[in-house]
Amino acid sequence: MATHGITLTRIALGVVFLWFGAIKFVPGWSPAEELAGRTIERITFGAVPAEVGVPILAAWESLIGIGLLAGRFLRVTLLLLFAQMPGTLLPLVLFPAETFTAFPYAPTMEGQYIIKNVVLIGAAIVVGATVRGGELRAEPNHRSIPY
Repeated sequence: MATHGITLTRIALGVVFLWFGAIKFVPGWSPAEELAGRTIERITFGAVPAEVGVPILAAWESLIGIGLLAGRFLRVTLLLLFAQMPGTLLPLVLFPAETFTAFPYAPTMEGQYIIKNVVLIGAAIVVGATVRGGELRAEPNHRSIPY
């Protein structure tokens, strides 16, 4: 796990971002398309309509996915990812009636789809920890405090 875990996490993130980004290019394929479009319109005060914002989001997510899969330019790729993530969580605040059946305890399917981004953020943090030379080691650290 220590040998390949970071690489597999990076590839899994890349697949998810490329897949979710790519389906946003085709109207009606993404279950998040309508909510993402309305969120973009709301945060830009209507300056960016959904029909413009969703393809930009699709390209953004696809670029993140390609960067993660390629394993190149990871600092820029992760910057794009971390810049995008707050926007993915905004519908929980902007549209609580659509993202929760009972706020804040019972998310709808859309809410669950959004909340899972917390896991993506955590995985991206782990990948990011290795960009500048950090690593995961299989050997135990004997200096650490035992449980």
